[in-house]
Amino acid sequence: DHDIDSDLAWDVTTGGTTASGERIVVAVLEGGGSNYNHVDLIDNHWVNAAEIPNNGIDDDANGFVDDYNGWNVGSDDDNVGAGGHGTSVSGMIGAAGDNGVGGAGVNWDVDIMQVDMGFGGLSEANVVASYNYPYEMRALFNESNGERGAFVVATNASWGIDGGNSSQATVWCGFYDDLGEVGILNCGATANNNVNIDVVDDLPTGCSSPYMLSITATDDNDVRTFSAY
Repeated sequence: DHDIDSDLAWDVTTGGTTASGERIVVAVLEGGGSNYNHVDLIDNHWVNAAEIPNNGIDDDANGFVDDYNGWNVGSDDDNVGAGGHGTSVSGMIGAAGDNGVGGAGVNWDVDIMQVDMGFGGLSEANVVASYNYPYEMRALFNESNGERGAFVVATNASWGIDGGNSSQATVWCGFYDDLGEVGILNCGATANNNVNIDVVDDLPTGCSSPYMLSITATDDNDVRTFSAY
């Protein structure tokens, strides 16, 4: 029984909305974006309904112009790439379930917000700029009582800097506290080697914020094969 018991969770809920009707949103941050037009993802693709696409106006006054399909940090628009890695990650999180197509994500029904990190790599400035989009959207949701923004509950970072020095990335690590304060939990992938993160450090999973979950990988025997701990 070395699995996450998704089928047992699905007996209770398959995602979608909160008890009070808010659409649940998970932000996927990826260099190169994600192919949200994929047949198993398009039904769960988040769009900013308060924004009129391609009119050159910041309709919802959130500080981002024409951010209808998400946000590309490099190009300052919603032209999100169709990267394969991001597509796989999005599918694991929220491929539509029970639709006779492909597989099923952990959430059958969830809005996936796409953030393309552009070409800035994993510099501290570019990472913070990427996290800033879901932060601003959740803060706006909170301030407007759900009239604007998005009910972002989590972000996903299936990337990082193996051996990265978290003590030197104070702004990056500190931003997880800011995200947590508005209601966002953050998931980060550990290093792709067999090391103790508490000893060798890592970014982002070495960050000490209680709002950063350090996630490792195991096989179907519950054994780590390539990942840190």
